[in-house]
Amino acid sequence: MKPGLFARGAALAMATLLLAACGSGGEDDGSTADANGVALVTTAMPVQRSFHDDVAAWGSAAADPHHARAISLAHGGQVIALQVSAGQTVKRGQPLLRVAPDPAARSAYQQAQSAATLATGELQRVEQMAAQHLATQSQLATARKALADAQATLAAQQALGGGTTEESVTAPDDGVVTVVSVQLGDRFAANAPLLAFMPAHALIAALGVQPDAGAQLRTGMPVSVHGVYGDAKVYAGKLVMAGRAIDPQTRLLPVQADLPAAAGAALVAGSPLEASIQSDAYTAWAVPRAAVLHDGQGDYLYQVNHGKAHRVNVELRHPAGDTVGVEGKLDAQLPVIVQGAYEVDEGAAVRQGKTGAASEPKP
Repeated sequence: MKPGLFARGAALAMATLLLAACGSGGEDDGSTADANGVALVTTAMPVQRSFHDDVAAWGSAAADPHHARAISLAHGGQVIALQVSAGQTVKRGQPLLRVAPDPAARSAYQQAQSAATLATGELQRVEQMAAQHLATQSQLATARKALADAQATLAAQQALGGGTTEESVTAPDDGVVTVVSVQLGDRFAANAPLLAFMPAHALIAALGVQPDAGAQLRTGMPVSVHGVYGDAKVYAGKLVMAGRAIDPQTRLLPVQADLPAAAGAALVAGSPLEASIQSDAYTAWAVPRAAVLHDGQGDYLYQVNHGKAHRVNVELRHPAGDTVGVEGKLDAQLPVIVQGAYEVDEGAAVRQGKTGAASEPKP
């Protein structure tokens, strides 16, 4: 054999031996486990914890119907001066508008005034006659009663505004004029609403929720409310009304939440709001989100028992956060598979790489 050919053959044999050695030493423990049909997984211990659901709501700030009021007069009249606009903040006693009494009210007052004057004169005449024994005590009592009736009628007409040429309507308290129902020169009937008034710090959150969330709501639940625009501050309130009939316009279930007095300084009636209603607390299994799988049969997870993966069907009750809440027949002594859950089946052999406990659920 030629020397060149022998050298090339020796070099080829040496390279083959080196490649074989590298290939046999490159396998790690995981590869060996896979080759043996054992999956490497990480696990966490399930624990029972308290959860609560947050129900989203949308709406706007509105005048509290328990404190808002309509301003009206017991008599008709005509608006001769309008001194406020809708949305304006006013102080207690501040003039809102001026009105002239209705001509009929003025006429009724003048008639009552004339009747009172006549009754006064008649009583004086009867008293003089009684002093001369020309009138009986019965006639004297009748004259006194007639005067009392005339004075009562005059006082009533005075209260109805007939005794003044004009009348000023003032703010009953510090607050906001939410609606102005009349214009300058308008004539109005008795008891017709002239203005709508909302006292200061008397706002509520008029909200709506998805109809399917109504069953879990009740009055007294905590509510977090904030404005939609800008860097809105969050206000804590409570649910004061949970409706049971869908609003035909919004197609949402109406609910109401009270607002703290501080909200009145930052919010105005009509401000759009977003809110989160905290439902009642309940107990569920806390597990990492990655542990929960889903297929045609529903939600499930795997627990490790004697090195085997066993499926447990669950209901995902609290899906928010990295740690979720599930309900099902879990064994508190068996870990659930977190990483690697997608790679195993019922009864598959597994090897645990790391075991921990589920973290605290985020609020």
